[in-house]
Amino acid sequence: MPLYQVPILVNGATHSAEQFRALVQDLARGAEGITAGTDLKVSQLGTPGGGVQVASGSGVVRGRFDAFQGSYAIRNQGSATVDVAPTGGSPRSDMLIVRVQDPQYEGSLNPATDNINYFQIISNVSSSATTIPDGRTGIPLARIDIPASTSTITNAMIKDLRQIANPRRERQLLTQSPSGQSTVIGASTTFAYFSTAPGWTIAIPDWATTVRIKIDVVPLRFSVNNYFGSVRATFGSSLTLQETTLDDNQGTGVRRVGTIVADTLTIPSAYRGTSQLLRVQGAGSSGNAGRIQVDSGTALAADVEFTEAPR
Repeated sequence: MPLYQVPILVNGATHSAEQFRALVQDLARGAEGITAGTDLKVSQLGTPGGGVQVASGSGVVRGRFDAFQGSYAIRNQGSATVDVAPTGGSPRSDMLIVRVQDPQYEGSLNPATDNINYFQIISNVSSSATTIPDGRTGIPLARIDIPASTSTITNAMIKDLRQIANPRRERQLLTQSPSGQSTVIGASTTFAYFSTAPGWTIAIPDWATTVRIKIDVVPLRFSVNNYFGSVRATFGSSLTLQETTLDDNQGTGVRRVGTIVADTLTIPSAYRGTSQLLRVQGAGSSGNAGRIQVDSGTALAADVEFTEAPR
């Protein structure tokens, strides 16, 4: 296919639908799926019945019929209701998709009068299906696993199949140097914060569903005796990173050893759009005789990455 005569957008030029679809494909980086985590979510009706509702939202659907077909931008403005047929004596799984049927490539719909994108039920798919089972142009939204002799659809039957075309990510690298020697930790099995490492107050994006956190504490100051205990970190009032065990058998002298705390956490809905404190703490194990501290020779570095998923 030759180079398009004019790029988008040039005054006085005519641009084909194919050229605009190519633009959508380019802007979506060739990906398809919903735009944001809450888009096109499938749920039971307000009063559960013989159908489901699809929430507002938008997405990108990649054409399946031609290498140059491009991608379609679709949007649902307001909640839509989709009927689901009842089952008979056997259970059945149906897949709900957003379907695009472009008459340039298939069928005979008239774009001037017909809906060429619509919600469609593919009935009797595999009970483990997560992708559209044939070559039709569309994106899957949900699989509905319906028990035998059932005419009322509930959320428990709905398996979310949505994928975000281009999930948002935000990564921060934060550093901190203690102002001086902290109080010692290790005399108690109760976790305590390092007094001279106040942590970081971090703004959480309103779209974030997951956070990956890695904190380097280099080096910790060990003293008094052999140390056996743990370090961890808290994020806000309810999230705690996995503990890292410290098992030091180097006697009574002062020594320095680095450690890492890391975990992947699910962001509670109440945290989205707020700022929360991330801070390292430590504790001794039962019978521990050693002590740990941070001081002005310690550096703390937090690598924090928020990611987005359907919700």
